[in-house]
Amino acid sequence: MKKQIYIFSLLISSVVVQAQQLVPITKAEVLAKVSEENRSIKISEQEYLEAKADFNQTNAVFLPNITASHTGMATTNPLMAFGSKLNQEILTPSDFNPDLLNNPGQVENFATRIEIQQPLINVDGMYQRKAAKSKMEAQALQIERTSDYYAFEVEKAYMQLQLAYKGVDVLEKALETANENKRLADNSFKQGYLQRADVLSVEVRVNEVKNQLQTAKSNVKNVSNYLSFLMSDTNDVVFKPSDSLTISTFGLMETETISENRSDIKAMQLATDAYETMNKADNMSFLPRLNAFGSYELYDDQIFQFDASGYIFGAQLSWNILDGSKRFGKAQKSKAEFEKSKLQYEQYVSQNQLELNKAKRMLTDAENRLNLTKLALEQSEESLRIRTNRYEEGLEKTTDLLLAETQYSQKQLEYYQTIFEYNYAQAYLQYLTKE
Repeated sequence: MKKQIYIFSLLISSVVVQAQQLVPITKAEVLAKVSEENRSIKISEQEYLEAKADFNQTNAVFLPNITASHTGMATTNPLMAFGSKLNQEILTPSDFNPDLLNNPGQVENFATRIEIQQPLINVDGMYQRKAAKSKMEAQALQIERTSDYYAFEVEKAYMQLQLAYKGVDVLEKALETANENKRLADNSFKQGYLQRADVLSVEVRVNEVKNQLQTAKSNVKNVSNYLSFLMSDTNDVVFKPSDSLTISTFGLMETETISENRSDIKAMQLATDAYETMNKADNMSFLPRLNAFGSYELYDDQIFQFDASGYIFGAQLSWNILDGSKRFGKAQKSKAEFEKSKLQYEQYVSQNQLELNKAKRMLTDAENRLNLTKLALEQSEESLRIRTNRYEEGLEKTTDLLLAETQYSQKQLEYYQTIFEYNYAQAYLQYLTKE
C-alpha cells in the first residue's frame, strides 16, 4: 500500500513539474504579446468600434430614408372601394350609381409604394453628429492610453519577475552558507567545542532560510501568472527573464506639470466637448426642421401587377412647439452633464498632477536609498567575511556569525528591492509624462 502511494506521489509530482514548465522570455516578447492579445486592449478597441458605429448612425442627417412596401387588401367599405378603383384607374360611369356607391361589392387592391424622405435642415441633428464624432475620437485616444498603461504594467511585472529571481538566487546562496555553517557546527559539537544550543540555533537559521526560499519561489510563480494574464495566455508556465535586474536609466522628460497632450487628458477634453455639443443639440431641438418627401405608387387588382401609377412629392416644415416639459428637462440634464464633465476633467488633471509630484519625490527617495543600501551591502559583506574567518578559527560566537549572515542576506534583498523601486519610479514617471 505504501509503495502504491509512493508511486502515485511520484506521478503527481511529475504532472506538476510538467505543468510548471520553465519558459525563458524577454521583455520585448511580453510587450508584443500584450499588444496583440491583451483583453483589456481588445475591449477598448471594441468600445471604439461602438463609438464609430454611433457616429455612422448620424449619417442620417444627410442621407435619405428610402422604404418600399407592397400591400394587398379587400374591402366593401364605400369610401375605400371607390378610392381603390380610382387609384387603379378602372372607374366607369356605372360606378357612380348611388346604389353601387353606397353598397359596393368586394374590391381587391394591391399597392406597391416607394417612399423617400430627405432631411434638408436639421440643426440639432448636426450638433448630435458633431458630439458623436468627439466621442469617437476620445475613444480612439483611450485605446492609445490603455496600450500605454499595459506597457507600463509589463515594465513593472517584468521587473518584479527579475526581482523575484534575484531573491531566489540570494536565498539559495544563503541556504548553502547556512548548510555549511550547520556542517561546521555539527563537527564542532562532536569535538566538544560547541554546545547543543548553538547547533540548534544554526538549524533554526537553516529552516528560516528554507521558508524564505519557498516564499521567493512562490513569488516567481505569482508574477509569472500575472504576466500570463497580461498576455491572455492560459498555459500554466513559469517564466524566466532573459536578463537580470540591474539599474536602468529611462529617458525622462523634465516637466513640472501634466501635459494636456497626453492621450487620456485629450480624451477627457474631447468628452467634455461632446457633452457641450449635446447640450447645444438639445437647445437646437426647439428650432423647426425642414424635410423633403416623395413617393411613387403602383396599383392593380392583381398581385404584383402595375397597371396604374402615381407620385407625390413636396417639402414639410415641422415645428414641435411644445412637447410637455420633456425637451426643457432634457436640455437641463445635458447642461448638468456638461458642467459635471468639466469638473471631472479638472479633478482628473489635478489628481495626475498630484501623482506626478509624488512620483518625482519617489524617484529622488529611491535614488538616495540606492546609494545607502549599496554601502550597507558592502559593509555587511565585509563584516560577514571577517566573522566567518574568525568563526572557522574558533574566535567568534555562533550567534554573532548567524547574525552577520542574516544581515548580509537582508542587505542583499534590500539592495535589489531598492533597484526595483528606483527603476519602477523612473518607469512610472515616464508613464505620467508621456505625450
